[in-house]
This record gives sequence, structure tokens and C-alpha cells, in this order.
Amino acid sequence: MKANNIIRIALLFVAACSTEAIWAQDKQNFLNPVNTAATFMSIAPDARGGSMGDIGAATEADVNSQYWNPAKYPFNVARAGVGISYTPWLRKLVNDINLANVTGFYRIGDYSAVHASLRYFSLGEVYLADMEDMTIKPYEMSFDAGYSRMLSETFSMAVNLRFILSDIKYDYTAESSAGKAFAADIAMYRLGYFMAGNRECSFGWGINISNIGSKITYGGSDYSEFIPTNLRIGCNLTVPFNEYNKFSFGIDLNKLLVPTPPMQGGEESTEDYQERLRNEYYDQSPIGGIFKSFGDAPNGFKEELEEIQWSLGAEYTYNDRFMLRAGYHHEAENKGNRKYFTVGAGFHMSVFTVDAAYVFSTAQTNPLDQTMRFSLAFDLDGMRDLFGKMKRR
Repeated sequence: MKANNIIRIALLFVAACSTEAIWAQDKQNFLNPVNTAATFMSIAPDARGGSMGDIGAATEADVNSQYWNPAKYPFNVARAGVGISYTPWLRKLVNDINLANVTGFYRIGDYSAVHASLRYFSLGEVYLADMEDMTIKPYEMSFDAGYSRMLSETFSMAVNLRFILSDIKYDYTAESSAGKAFAADIAMYRLGYFMAGNRECSFGWGINISNIGSKITYGGSDYSEFIPTNLRIGCNLTVPFNEYNKFSFGIDLNKLLVPTPPMQGGEESTEDYQERLRNEYYDQSPIGGIFKSFGDAPNGFKEELEEIQWSLGAEYTYNDRFMLRAGYHHEAENKGNRKYFTVGAGFHMSVFTVDAAYVFSTAQTNPLDQTMRFSLAFDLDGMRDLFGKMKRR
């Protein structure tokens, strides 16, 4: 009897291990994220958008519209502004990775604006034991500048030009060098008003196709990597309850316009797969990759839909001074599984605005959990008025 039980337990154990191995293999085959270089370009830089689930294609214009939708700048109430944002990144894993962003804009007349931003992503210190005990400090950065113009009282368009530098090399031979790329953004925004009872509500929608440009090639590598070309579509509804209180609700949809890497067939040799990977993925041009990205998912239309990330966000504003925000961001499990709630708050004065955001991950193993963002914005009109009053005194 005992021998039969032992044999049964052994068979169950083998069966369980076989099932787990098959499940793990299916899980591995199922995981198929879209890969890009310069992924720091996909990180939301500011606390306002970050506190509403990473939305901003159609929210009310502010100083950080350069990242979300630069076509919003002509609708900005302020004449000019400068914003500074800081994000300690992946704090659950390390304590020296961070993202810093500086952006600014200036409205020319009533219908156009110029704007620019500088982004710096530090990966901290990396110790290389196999390189004569060398310690390196890899980083990535980008600089962009653009122009936006209202084509009517309710519609505007914008264009940005961008330079990207990715210095994440660990090989310091003569063939090694940092990766460089040039890119452009094309954006549009529409803001309209309508009456709901005795309340004047606003509804806006926006589209931003960002990082349309060259691929990155790191010195010493035979392959060129795609940068995160992205399509962002969003809409936002703002409803005032009375003179002091208003509520906004928005939604953004995002899709990387980058080809999905082909998966290796069950009976395909490694050499044949590498050759097919080069021909179908690495040798693809950036523009060709944009069009290919809409229909190249190995599992068909269902997987194409899974490549679309969506975000929901809400903002409550009291007297245009105090703001409370919340949101949710969703990404399919086999495309990265970034699912998290966000909350935040802001305080606005005539001269400056302070915002903070916090991330609650729905998965315990998500390294984005407990991420915080901080932003400080200066209204140059308010500063000019303040200095004018001080001089008169």
C-alpha cells in the first residue's frame, strides 16, 4: 500500500512538473513585447499627466504639453512658462536611476507658440567587474524644439524636431560609440465648447505621432534599433459645477508604431530564425516599420489590439488653485503588463504651480510601484506682474 502511494505521488509529481514546464513554455511563447531603443522617451516626465494614468493628448494646455501634445500650446492661458520635473525611477530596484525634464514655451501673438524641452535620463553607476573593475555612468538624453499654430479658433497643429543621444555602452573599444538619432513629432488638437444647462463645458481631442525618425545604431553593433515611434490619441471633457469647482475626465490610447519581432517557429533552426529576424525586423526601414506595425503581430488581430495601451484620468479643480487627480494605466500582460493606479495633487499660484504624483501597481512584482513624480512650473506673466508690483512699491 505504501509502495503504491509512493508511486502515485511520484507520478503526480512528474505530471505536475511536466504541466508546469508546458505552461512555462506557453507563457514564454506568449510573451511578445514590442522592443525599442531609447525607452526613456516613453516615460511620462511630469507629475500632472503622471497622476492621471499617463494621459495628456487632450487635457487642458499647460507648460508640459511638449511631451503629450505640443499643438495645445496656443490655447495656453499664460503667455510664457518654464517647467522642471523630476522622477526617481525604479526605486524598488535601485536608488540612483532618475529622469529630469526641463521644458518651456512662448506664445507669439494670439495664434502661435514656440516650445522646447530637454530630457536627461541617468542610469546611475554600473560596476563592471570584467572591465578591470571599471565603474561607468550610462545616460540617455534628448533635446527638441517646435512650433505650433492655431488654424482656426478651435483647431491647431504643431511640429517638433528632436535629437536623441543614448550612451549606454559598456564596451570601450575603438569600435564602440553612443547611439544617435533624429526624430520629429506631428500633432493636432481641437478644443470646442458647448452648453449643458447653464454650464459652459469644453470637449477636446488630440492626436500626437511622436518620434518619427531614424533608427539608432550603437558603435560595434551590426543591428539598428527602432526608437519608440508612438501614436497617441485622446479626448477630454471638462464640466464646471459652479464658479469655483470643475471636473475633467480624459482617456488616452497609445500604440507603438514599431514592428513586432517575429517569433521562432517550433521546428525552425536558430540560424534560419536569425536570418528571418534580420530580414523581417532589423532591416526594416523606420517608415516601413510604421505601416508594418499595424498588421504584423504573430497572433493576428487579437494581438494587434493588445498592443494598444489605454489610460483613464480625472482631475478636480477648486478655484483654479487646488487640484486633485487620479487615473489608471493598462497594458496587456504579453506586451509588458504595466497596470497601475495613480493619484496626485497640485497647487497653483499666480507665479508658480507645484504638482506631485504617486503610482500604485496592481502587480506586486511591478518595479513601477511606489514611483513618485514632482513638477514645478513658473508662469512668466505672473513673475513679470509680481516684479512690476515690487518696483512700484
